[in-house]
Order: sequence, then C-alpha cells, then structure tokens
Amino acid sequence: MAADRIGILPQVDRRKFSLGMLVAFTAACNPGGNQGRAQQVTDTFWLQWRDRFVAPEGRVVDTGNGRISHSEGQSYGLILAERAGDRDAFERIAKWTQDTLGRDDMALHAWRYDPRQPNPVSDPNNATDGDIVIAWALARAGKRWGQSAWLERAAQIRKAIRQHCVITRFERTLLLPGITGFAEGPQVSLNPSYFVWPALDHFAKIDGTAMWAPVIRDAEAITRLSRFGAHQLPSDWVWMTGHDQVAPAADKPPRFGYDAIRMPLYAVIGGRTGLVQPVADWWRSCLAQNRAVPAWVDVITGEEANYALSSGGAAIAARLIHTAPPPVLDTDYFSASLQMLARL
Repeated sequence: MAADRIGILPQVDRRKFSLGMLVAFTAACNPGGNQGRAQQVTDTFWLQWRDRFVAPEGRVVDTGNGRISHSEGQSYGLILAERAGDRDAFERIAKWTQDTLGRDDMALHAWRYDPRQPNPVSDPNNATDGDIVIAWALARAGKRWGQSAWLERAAQIRKAIRQHCVITRFERTLLLPGITGFAEGPQVSLNPSYFVWPALDHFAKIDGTAMWAPVIRDAEAITRLSRFGAHQLPSDWVWMTGHDQVAPAADKPPRFGYDAIRMPLYAVIGGRTGLVQPVADWWRSCLAQNRAVPAWVDVITGEEANYALSSGGAAIAARLIHTAPPPVLDTDYFSASLQMLARL
C-alpha cells in the first residue's frame, strides 16, 4: 500500500451503488446463482487467515498497523476467498468494501479505513493495486458463481482504472499508484509492485489486448529498468524522469523491502520469472552463503536489515527459487497475506 495518499477530492452527491443489495436482488431473481453456496471450504490455511483477519461484517483487519483496513487488504480477502471457494466470505468482504470504501464519483475505492478516526475514510484517493485485485477477484467470482452484478462491477472498475490511473508520459503508458499525488512534478512516482501481472493479463483477455497491451508492455519495461546496485534489485518506489530513466525514489528509503518483495510474487504467479531473475539470484546467493535472507537491502549502499525475511517473504522466495515454504501461517496480517498469495 502507498505510505502517503494526498489530495482529497470533492465527492459527487448521489446515491451510492450498493453491491450487496444488487447481489441479493440478482440471487433472488436467479436461483441458479446460489449454486455452490453450500460447498464445504476445506483449505485450512484460508480458514486460519479468514478467522484471524476478517471481521464478521467483511472488514479485513491489518493487525500490524493499528487495526486499520485498506483496499489492498480487502482485495487480498476477495481473491483468496474466491480461490478457496468460500462464497459467504466473498460476499461479506465484497459488500463491506463497496459500502465503506466505494467512491461515489467513480468505480474506484478509497485506500484507507481507520476506525480510530472521527471520519474513518477521510482520504478518497485510491490505491491502484487494491482496485486491480478487487476487479480481478470480482470478475473471477462473477464467472464462478454466475453473478452478473460482480461481472458488471469488475468491468466498471477496470474502465475507471484505465481512465483515471493510466497516463501517457515520456512516450510510455504508465500505471499510476493512485489518482492524485504521483505525477504532479517533473518526475512520475511509480510502485512496480503494483504491477499485478495475473490480473492485468486477465483484463487483457476480457477487454481485449488493445486496451491493456500498452500498460503491460511499459510495466514490463519499467520492471526491467528498476534494477539497482550491486545485486540489481528493485526498490520499493521509483521515479521516472524519461523514457528509459528510472531511479530509486528520492523521497523514500531506496530499499528492496516490503513493497518491492511483491514484484517477484506477482511475476512468478503471472509467468514472468525472467523479469525478476536478479532477485532469485540474490536469494540463492544468500542461501549459498548459509545465511538468512535479510528483510530489506538498501539498493544504493548495500546496507542490509539485521533481521530476516518474514514468513511471508520466505514464502515468496520459496515460490521463486523452489525451496520449502514456511509450514505455519504467520499471525501478522501482512506476512500471512504474502504467504497466502504465494500459494495462488
């Protein structure tokens, strides 16, 4: 998730579309739409994740970050519930996400919900990775369970992402991390871990390659350009200042850390391990030296964290370099979520 969202936008005063109400109406008019609702969920890892992090109303709770919620976590809950075949959990998560984070003026979602604040959703700016995975999950679930409302909502989100979160700059088609705050200066601030390859490929399959091919092509190019330092590792955030000019973002620590670790995750799920081969080489070199893989590395100085990857990071490394993943689900939200996503 982006660390700093800026730019509160005015809200359009119109009735909010309720996904939960529409799903209920659709199901009532289409008895076949309930097919599979009573199927038993047997994925024990999913059941542990759901019981630890999903509140009864469908809010995914970030236990390591003040018990806030965000579109990223909601999106993880949706794709994991769909993959586990847990329709009840999917419906609860989808309804809370739309009712609480859904914007009135476009088919995107506010990025953050903080129950400690008088206004829990004070910043309407979005997180594009959350919207991407939400649309991906809704499209998969709509097809799986025969729900046209989810399919339509997924299409609306894809259209809004393409309209509001994609810009042309430096003769490239760039996927912004959010609507506001990332392309106001001479540079464009990008987060390559937001390039969710399996979702983008799914969008291209549904909408046609013409719509998404430029986004995918230039995201791949930016990923290749985001290789820095002795180990050629990506940084969490980058600044783009020209067609082939990419550098670690100057306003954030230049680390291969908690954001960038999702780059190999999405690459391996999306069949693009070649994009992150330097990461695989780095992790293998650590194992060859019989030492723990550090949680982060400064891509400029080479400084390393004095503690190891979380269980989530270790699960991603295991998926990429074919080692054994951690056998127990972590109790921390983000680490456990990475573990679950590494199983997709």
